[in-house]
Amino acid sequence: MMASPLPTTRATRTLLVLTGVALLVNYVETMVIPGVPKIQSDFGTTANVASWITSAYLIVGSAVAPLFGKLGDVYGRKRMFLVSLSFYMVGVAMAGFSPTIYFLIFARALQGVGIAILPLGLAIITQVFPRDKIATAQGVISGTFAIGAAAGLIFGSYVVQSLGWQYAFYTALAASATLFAASTKLLQRDSPSGSSKSVDYVGAGTLMSGISLLLVYITEGPSLGWLGQEELAFLLSGILLTSLFFLYESRKSSPLIQLGLLRVRNVLVANLMGILSGIALFLLFFAVVYYTQLPSGFGLGLGIADSGWTLAPSALGMLVGGAVIGKFIRKSGPRPALVLGAALSAVGLAMLILARTTAYFVAIDSAVALTGIEFLIVPIVNMIAISLPRETTAVGLGMNTMLRNIGGALGPVVATTLMTTYTDSVTYATQGHEVVVALPSTTAFNLIFGLGIALAAIAFLISLATKNYVFGKSSKFSAPAGEVKEP
Repeated sequence: MMASPLPTTRATRTLLVLTGVALLVNYVETMVIPGVPKIQSDFGTTANVASWITSAYLIVGSAVAPLFGKLGDVYGRKRMFLVSLSFYMVGVAMAGFSPTIYFLIFARALQGVGIAILPLGLAIITQVFPRDKIATAQGVISGTFAIGAAAGLIFGSYVVQSLGWQYAFYTALAASATLFAASTKLLQRDSPSGSSKSVDYVGAGTLMSGISLLLVYITEGPSLGWLGQEELAFLLSGILLTSLFFLYESRKSSPLIQLGLLRVRNVLVANLMGILSGIALFLLFFAVVYYTQLPSGFGLGLGIADSGWTLAPSALGMLVGGAVIGKFIRKSGPRPALVLGAALSAVGLAMLILARTTAYFVAIDSAVALTGIEFLIVPIVNMIAISLPRETTAVGLGMNTMLRNIGGALGPVVATTLMTTYTDSVTYATQGHEVVVALPSTTAFNLIFGLGIALAAIAFLISLATKNYVFGKSSKFSAPAGEVKEP
């Protein structure tokens, strides 16, 4: 049976703690981005090696999210939440004092375990809020994705320029230690869900290895070449191990992921939408940041900090939109929200094609598109929380987080490929010499935003397959036919 909802005050405190932790993680990870060139210079390394500062975090986080979700279902979500947050604290502490680039990359990999904080936090919400209020609470947490990213881009450059990149990690350590103490005291101690104590570590290892190799292929493709011998080895090995995982899991009595649950229509829809929303979100972030910083004639010619400020309206829109769409789901169900999100994101992306000549236009256009993407993210989280049995909620959310991160890894790669393929040349006079530089053309950005519209169209079609459900005025849950009923 599902645990009784906590009193309103306790539930609100829980939401504030979880939102604070999610905000911290998203803030720090974006805050690191402006510091990568400086880190590369300080350690005297190459851009290819420096790129692993972000890749190591993403790859490890994507791989461990389903495992920590399963461990949360088996041993308690609060316990695994605190374990994940502990890894994050150790990682940021080590990163700030890194003596070499490789030590820093290892520290970032430890921080990657902290990605499991997000699905575990969303699963905790399902324990402390009544089901008719889950979507609103999860919408608030989901809104931190944009707020943290925008804040990191805005303030990250100031911290790196004024104090040094190490302080991105020092401040994260202080904040994470404070939030760890708050989480220990305020989060409700939950009992194991009653699922099998047997954790499929062989399956977890196989999945982690396969996903890691696929993400290495995705992140290294632009520098090593998509069809190079080394890259193809990553791709084929990743496909083989991932395929073996699904074959192995289908024969396990206590699998890491119950593949049969993917036959639940809303779970399948949510995971497909997770990939699409991940691609669209980071495709848009990456394109806007680059476009606003390119020289006039190619972009807006803004500095790093001013470029970050163009995303401030998006952060506000996603925060407010997350809470609003949560209430909308309660009354109308997830299908209308997904349809609205796909349509709104397509409109915003079309606006970026038609009107992006000033920072004002880019800010408004991005806010519309990103709010639409937020309208896609909140329903899919709620659909998994509602459609799965309580004992598998955390692992289901972990799987969805992994898929969104894979999409998030694809987004920047696709944007980079288009920006390096479609270029125009510009000549600069430097110390008496003329230097010809190839910069992304108008066509490149039109194709990027056009691809985003295509993704929105696919999301729209997939959303039509959603089995809708609503919460009545009496707060009783009305599940769609064929879905998992209220425990």
